Amino acid sequence: MNTPSPLKLTLVIAGVILCWAYSPIGVHMGLHSYSPGQLALLRFLIASVFMGGVALVMGIGRPQLRDVPWLLVLGFFGVFAHHTSLNQGQQWVTAAASSVLAQSAPLFSVLIAFFCLKERVSLWRWSCVLLGLVGVLVVIWGDHGVGDIDPRGLLILLAALSWSVYFAIQKHYAHRYSPLTMACYMVWFGTLMLCVNLPGLPAAVLQAPLPENLAVLVLGVFPSALAYVAWGYVLKHVDVSRASVAMYLIPPVAMLMAATLLGEHVAVQVMLGAVIVLASVAAISLEGRWRSLAQAERAQPVAVEVLGDEGVAKIQGGR
Repeated sequence: MNTPSPLKLTLVIAGVILCWAYSPIGVHMGLHSYSPGQLALLRFLIASVFMGGVALVMGIGRPQLRDVPWLLVLGFFGVFAHHTSLNQGQQWVTAAASSVLAQSAPLFSVLIAFFCLKERVSLWRWSCVLLGLVGVLVVIWGDHGVGDIDPRGLLILLAALSWSVYFAIQKHYAHRYSPLTMACYMVWFGTLMLCVNLPGLPAAVLQAPLPENLAVLVLGVFPSALAYVAWGYVLKHVDVSRASVAMYLIPPVAMLMAATLLGEHVAVQVMLGAVIVLASVAAISLEGRWRSLAQAERAQPVAVEVLGDEGVAKIQGGR
């Protein structure tokens, strides 16, 4: 398997961040005309049609029968449970606060990676995750105040938990199927489960204003379809705990979108929290570079002892 360049991975992650940062803004607009369940179903009906067209053009593999139950589980956690809880919770918080609360997912992801997937998580990475969560709390404080959040808005934390489970399971099966194949079946199975919300949806679509239907259309194509494909590609090449930390970038981007598209006020505390979050992301990225440099420095004396200075020079010159 060819390893993508760091630049390519960075661009893919950036695209995912932009898509998912728009998600709470689109949900906020869609909830004006749709119930939480109807909104979830409509956006994923759009995503299912879009993914079907992509699958016809590019082709996808057929899942093995033994994997169908796990693909159903992916659809449940990644689509049904996550988006039902998210839409329910966002009725009681702003789009900006929603994007922040959802970022408790990296903490769950690190716990799953450590206890279930047996991945090694360094003390430095634990510290960075906790620092990021401190930034998340500062953003909530600046948005409306932690005490002013309606308890029902904390359903978004349930969405974050289901999101983390989805990431962990997808990582386990990412090497069996292409990212496109995984995303297609996950979206299709999740949409099938969401069909319990079908009664009343056609009438709601006809009554909804055009701008809100357009917002849902964007939700269905970008955050609900393309972003899933891109994120599956990322998880195929990056550890779950490390990749999830990049999602801390979603709140500041979502704050900017909310201020621009919804007219939400961004407080100084929110900007301070964004700085803390970005600092945690930068710190976790530096850890990998420091480890690579340290390993190279430890390997150099051994290579000189075995090959000699001239041998090491020849090897380096041949790279």
